[in-house]
Amino acid sequence: MKVILLKDVKGTGKKGDIVNASDGHARNFLIPRGLAKEATDSSVSALKHQKASEEKRKAAELQEAKDLAAKIGEVEVKIVSKAGEGGKLFGSITSKEIAEKLAQDSGIEIDKRKISMDGAIKTLGTVTLDVKVYPSVVAKLKVTVTE
Repeated sequence: MKVILLKDVKGTGKKGDIVNASDGHARNFLIPRGLAKEATDSSVSALKHQKASEEKRKAAELQEAKDLAAKIGEVEVKIVSKAGEGGKLFGSITSKEIAEKLAQDSGIEIDKRKISMDGAIKTLGTVTLDVKVYPSVVAKLKVTVTE
């Protein structure tokens, strides 16, 4: 019997797959537990339509992420901080401060966890940081620390 899996089933398949399960397994286990439904012509066409709309949504999200990455690449965040001799800061600049300053200056809201840093910034100067906008899209953010 052909069934469409509604959830991931170990040993059978992933959500959205059309699998050929034995009649007993499908009628006694998969369908009563809500793990699958019978693959009729209408349900198969509905599944195809659902997958097409999901692909379209993912493509739109990817394009939005690329646009945001381009916008972030054009922005330079300037942070003013107190520093001692030799350009060493009193304290440090964290990803939280960078995210807040970015939102304040340019209106771009980024979660502080998306900014990848090798520890806090502790000296004056310009640093280029990576910002993970989407799993496959990384933007470069320029941060300048002045006294």
